[in-house]
Amino acid sequence: TPSNISAWWNFGSLLGICLITQIITGLLLAMNYASDTSLAFSSVTSLCREADLGWFIRNIHANGASFFFICIYLHIGRGLYYGSFLFKETWNIGVVLLFLVMATAFMG
Repeated sequence: TPSNISAWWNFGSLLGICLITQIITGLLLAMNYASDTSLAFSSVTSLCREADLGWFIRNIHANGASFFFICIYLHIGRGLYYGSFLFKETWNIGVVLLFLVMATAFMG
């Protein structure tokens, strides 16, 4: 491998793996979604107690979101360290993607 590629470059791949995991677990959790406020809590408890590996899917989705943002911030840190902010178009696309990811996470 080239000498300028370090372990910091792995975070792009980790972001992709985290995103795929979040999409899959989110779709699996959405299949058990109940919009009624009186049923919402009971649907979550039934998912954790009665569905096969429901508790595991829920925990992977919740903890995967935190790990996803840690990888994003480390990826941004690598970009700052190596001076990638000088590539204006690429950096601006990354900032827009960061805002979209944060807005999506906020909306749930």
